[in-house]
Amino acid sequence: MIIVFGSIGLDIVQSVRRLPRPGETVLTADYAMLPGGKGANQALAAARAGADVRFAASIGDDDFGRRAIINLETTGVNLDGIVHAARPTACATISVDSAGENQIVVSSGANLDTTAAQLNAGMGDLVLQQLEIPPTEIWAGIDRAASQGARTILNAAPFQSIPPASLAKLDVLIVNEVEAAMLAEDLGLDPAHPHQACIQVRDRFAMTVVLTLGGQGAVAFAPNVVLQASALPIQPMDTVGAGDAFVGAFVAAMGADRGIEDCLRWGSVAGGLTCLQPGAQDGVPDAAAIKERQGEIVIAPVS
Repeated sequence: MIIVFGSIGLDIVQSVRRLPRPGETVLTADYAMLPGGKGANQALAAARAGADVRFAASIGDDDFGRRAIINLETTGVNLDGIVHAARPTACATISVDSAGENQIVVSSGANLDTTAAQLNAGMGDLVLQQLEIPPTEIWAGIDRAASQGARTILNAAPFQSIPPASLAKLDVLIVNEVEAAMLAEDLGLDPAHPHQACIQVRDRFAMTVVLTLGGQGAVAFAPNVVLQASALPIQPMDTVGAGDAFVGAFVAAMGADRGIEDCLRWGSVAGGLTCLQPGAQDGVPDAAAIKERQGEIVIAPVS
């Protein structure tokens, strides 16, 4: 069982000719309401990749909350861990101009009421977390999962300082290049050399570190080996949600007891295919689509 403990919300996306200046109103014709939140995105990706997934989160007793869980319900994610909070469901308002620049305001809402008490794992389960709910609950969630005999995975996004005691209880840490540099600086390592910093984090905390590189693929710093995975050869339409799809499919492969090479393949294919459709969830591939193209990912050792 994969248990995802994290955030959920609704994204309101508006396309505008240009972004408004302070105090200015800009008109646009249409908008889209799309389910989101890194926790929900990753739970969906893991389930579509074939994993048995339970999601623990908080939503408001409102229409946004009902919209936010639609894709999770249809994909078969167990939602017993979702509670209704007094706050409204989290919401992000996103304006994107004709050049692709954006302005985003996130109201955390019910995500702020999520607590580690909602997380119930068993021996051998995989617990996946991100950094979009209150930090104290994230660290408590790591402690709780480890004490329950689960394997722990943290996607350190959006980045914030992680206590060394929490890092020491992780089995896998997943970061992109920006997050790796911020983690390195936070730990007193060289942020200009993320590869070396990932090796040092791996060795210091006895974990596997996965560094995602967007169109350049990903690198896994596993015990005694470093492996580089290529990216899926595609022409991306929309990169929103690609990182979450990578994480969800990677952890799904972990849950199926696949080796690190296959985990990288599944994550890389899922992240790539997600870029072929707009939105964070609609383009997330299923297991059949991932299997069909995993042979296009090249894995090579890094010396």
